[in-house]
Amino acid sequence: MGAIGVFGGSFDPIHIGHLRTACELWQKLSLDEVRFLPCRIPPHRDRPVAPAELRLQMVRAATEGQPGFVVDDRELKREGPSYSIDTLASLRADYPARPLALLVGMDALLSFPDWHRWREIFDFAHLIVAHRPGWKPPTAGRMGQLLSRLMVTTADELFAHPAGRIYVQPVTQLEISSSAIRMLVASGADPAYLVTDTVREIIAASGCYVSPAAARLQREETETGA
Repeated sequence: MGAIGVFGGSFDPIHIGHLRTACELWQKLSLDEVRFLPCRIPPHRDRPVAPAELRLQMVRAATEGQPGFVVDDRELKREGPSYSIDTLASLRADYPARPLALLVGMDALLSFPDWHRWREIFDFAHLIVAHRPGWKPPTAGRMGQLLSRLMVTTADELFAHPAGRIYVQPVTQLEISSSAIRMLVASGADPAYLVTDTVREIIAASGCYVSPAAARLQREETETGA
């Protein structure tokens, strides 16, 4: 069996940017699968707005039917902050012979030394960094030193090792954020073309991101037939 790409996040909500990045990494690096793991409690940001089960439902709806995409709810079942080291240790126990690759963006790379037990992550997995074409990795500071020691330049070289390497892959970066989508929906606007139609339907049906004022207006319009 081939390598597993580990794609964690709040997915509050999951959007086209997430899906496009995952698809390109899956294709370009010939990953056997990309495993989406909605987190329970993100260690480095505010708690998600949508409930865990609803976020899981959205991830399943967004990835349904896409070859190579798998949804994993282990972080939602685990109490406390959703630390990547705990998730990777759990995945390694389940898949002892398969390469694991933690998929992250540029912002996560730059803050990586601040992650919980970050050095131990390399005992379990590689780090694959998705970035904009033309972006140059840092050459100085903690991350510069780490990259000079661990970075490889080809996928073959990456997966020649069981874990512990960093690979940087250009991908199409779409300027979409979950927070911007939540603000858009809260204002009463439609997130069409930012999320899949299936996720859009779940957001509309649940009202998970609608502000109290917008929800009151919607009720009033429904009651008056406007």
